[in-house]
Amino acid sequence: MRFMLQTMLCSLFFVGPAAFLAHAQEKQPVSGVSRSVGSGPWSAAATWAGGKVPAPGSRVLIRTGHRVRYDIQSQGAIRAINVAGILSFATDKDTRLDVGLILIQASEEFSEEGFDCDAHIDVSSNKDKERPALEIGLPNQPIEGKHSALIRLVYLDGMNKKSCPAIVCCGGRMDFHGAPLSRTWVKLNAAATKGAGEITLTEAVTGWRVGDRVIVTATQHDKGPGRGGEEESRYATLRPGSSNRQAFTEERTIKAIDGAKLTLDKPLAHEHQGGGEFSGAVANLSRNVVVESADPSGVRGHTMYHRGSAGAISYAEFRHLGKERVLGRYPIHYHLVGATMRGSSVIGASIWDSHNRWLTIHGTNYLVVRDCVGYQSAGHGFYLEDGTEAYNVLDRNLAVQAYQAKALPEQVLPFDKNDGAGFWWANSLNTFTRNVSCENDRYGYRFEATPTRGFDLRLAVQQPDGSRKKVDIRSLPFVRFEANEAHSQLYGLNLGEGAGVDRIGPDERHPFVVRNTKIWNVEWAFRPESPLVLVDQMRISQAAYGIYKPGRNRIVYRQLSTTGQNDGVPEAGEPRDEAFARALASLVDDLPPATVITHVGQLKDGKLSVRGTASDNDEIKKVLVNGREARALRPNFAEWEIVIDGIRAGQVKLEAFAEDAAGNIEKRPHVLVVKTSQE
Repeated sequence: MRFMLQTMLCSLFFVGPAAFLAHAQEKQPVSGVSRSVGSGPWSAAATWAGGKVPAPGSRVLIRTGHRVRYDIQSQGAIRAINVAGILSFATDKDTRLDVGLILIQASEEFSEEGFDCDAHIDVSSNKDKERPALEIGLPNQPIEGKHSALIRLVYLDGMNKKSCPAIVCCGGRMDFHGAPLSRTWVKLNAAATKGAGEITLTEAVTGWRVGDRVIVTATQHDKGPGRGGEEESRYATLRPGSSNRQAFTEERTIKAIDGAKLTLDKPLAHEHQGGGEFSGAVANLSRNVVVESADPSGVRGHTMYHRGSAGAISYAEFRHLGKERVLGRYPIHYHLVGATMRGSSVIGASIWDSHNRWLTIHGTNYLVVRDCVGYQSAGHGFYLEDGTEAYNVLDRNLAVQAYQAKALPEQVLPFDKNDGAGFWWANSLNTFTRNVSCENDRYGYRFEATPTRGFDLRLAVQQPDGSRKKVDIRSLPFVRFEANEAHSQLYGLNLGEGAGVDRIGPDERHPFVVRNTKIWNVEWAFRPESPLVLVDQMRISQAAYGIYKPGRNRIVYRQLSTTGQNDGVPEAGEPRDEAFARALASLVDDLPPATVITHVGQLKDGKLSVRGTASDNDEIKKVLVNGREARALRPNFAEWEIVIDGIRAGQVKLEAFAEDAAGNIEKRPHVLVVKTSQE
């Protein structure tokens, strides 16, 4: 027995007066719209009213209940597509769509708006109705490697340049899923010398192909003009076109693959360390599902999920996107979705040549971001925007060349200078594990929550039971910060510069805990300005300053190693605060784990395969799904799986939660309803 699965969110959204008026104003009839009359191929005349396939410049509406299969390679740009039914891309051929706007929204009226939608369909009262959806592959049915799907976002006259071109999901479902890669980036197994045409990885990779674009990351860095102090380096940038620093990351194309050995299209111009504790990486930027701006030097595009939406991203490429100096217009943007998209994930994505961040998590909780590659961004790269984000997981992502940019107009947090961090956040109640940040203009990892006149750092943050409470975001500890690495840039990890002004941070029973961190080939390795920090295993090498400006903060180091300093003596401060060290004996683990179901797969004989992620500040004892224990795929249930049998056709409720070794049980399980129907 096999089942078709449809995920349903069980949340209720209310339309406020302002949103209602705006929605009403949009419902003006638009003439000349190509409307679907039934399900069928895009290329078939019978699919469309009047028997005419949409021509370049058309406004298109795929109506509720209709599934249109996009099966062509466009010769001209469609102006806009409103998806109230389902638009799915063919999986058995190459496809290309040039378009100004795709809007996924449950409406029978055509619109070119929708970028600020904050209220959507009442999902709980429409359980039997299918969401509007854009499907470029599905989680369990990605676009196979022998085919490609390309969406080119095209600006067309009369559109709002600040918002278009774009793909926007307003309460519908938006899925991008390309052919999986065994790894999206891999460390070098041996040093790559200057002039080398071949490089060796630490493991053989599958899914990588001849012709793919790769980068070999820097293992040295140029501080910038004057090579003086911190102030002189503050304005140095690697950004092409305005560069006053030399970049050492190199772009190449794969010419041949032999196991773990890659042959490049041209020799390397620089040496890259490899094979030891401190090694560069090779990242693959190419995917067979691509969203790009058609005119990168002109008007760029962006994508956005709104509150109450659904869908996920895996092994897709987002290139030449992001609108510089425009708030809210990023390559991938989760916009104020709260916990309504719990279960969504961005896995294995490639995001490069962005003019405004790589991935923005804004007012969003429980998002899983894993194995992504970010390369070249104006401003911070992997970005948690307004300080309310909690319980998100950023795991094994690679951040390379986030450039210094200007602060965005009307940005939420006035203290953010947008000066080029691979990872930037103002609320630490999230998980950062196994990430590598390299050759960014300023920071590898930057926690910033600076007191600013007129701005209250007490923000409404979700609590473990799902309620929201105003708290000073400086006081929130990490869920987990472990096994992260930074190299070949100015700062490695800057933990709370400015936050310590008022001596506010996590308390003695819940300090910042930084585990197993590696920082090398930097100017300033670790700047711990939050008042209470436990550093458990930190390796610093080739830094001008190992521990920089610890001030009067109370810091305890367990297994701190600093070697190979380039200039001067590390400013280590007191290596151990005895009073704080004694207080650490009374550390309290009262934070329950956070669990996310990320994948539900169909198996034979009435079985479901359920996989997910769990995170906690200490040891997780078990993960339960519908009362049954899942098995750990990685230590501490960072990834887990369970097969549930006895599934019948109809709606199936899945409930997942975790319990840690201290006895904390997750107060808000992840509840997911899947609709199964026998084929």
